[in-house]
Amino acid sequence: MTIIAVIDYDMGNLHSACKGLEKAGATPKITDSPMEIAKADGVVLPGVGSFDPAMQHLKERDLVESIKLAVKSGKPFLGICLGLQILFEASEEGKEEGLGIIQGKVKRFQSEPNLTIPHMGWNALNFIQNNHPLWKNLPASPYLYFVHSYYVAPIDSNIISAQVTHGSQKVTAAIAQNNLMAVQFHPEKSSDYGLQILTNFVELVST
Repeated sequence: MTIIAVIDYDMGNLHSACKGLEKAGATPKITDSPMEIAKADGVVLPGVGSFDPAMQHLKERDLVESIKLAVKSGKPFLGICLGLQILFEASEEGKEEGLGIIQGKVKRFQSEPNLTIPHMGWNALNFIQNNHPLWKNLPASPYLYFVHSYYVAPIDSNIISAQVTHGSQKVTAAIAQNNLMAVQFHPEKSSDYGLQILTNFVELVST
């Protein structure tokens, strides 16, 4: 039985993430317990909403150190949407410090004619790390579901695993570094391709 801790900090659509993980063959466990996070085979950090409240909630629940330890432990770790952004050092959206696990900042889309903000809806991924196991059994440019007004800008471009184009702007859609993976889109809302990505993550946890 593959146990995946889904971190609860009042900032996520936890149940849809759990349904996706269940369909992918895992046993998800919604938790804010550092002990449960440490015991799990893998960890998912979902998130919907704003940067500052997310960090405040993590601090209130004493989850900051647990998340850092989970990443350091080497177990597969997947951040989703806001769960990607708070891995970074800071955001133009707020004043709180991020987790600082990844060097870089979260930036707002630059205004341009006919550009809609937030970037919302289906858009094609452009793979940078073509052979990453998270992308196994996917076509070359799969369409995934996005909802965001801010994007991550890592200092180390080598960790960028996929990009997405919105207007004239090409931005990071996923990062991957060792056991740490995180995506800006919502795999749990992205139909068959999203389910395939969750299945690939569960396979990584299981091996």
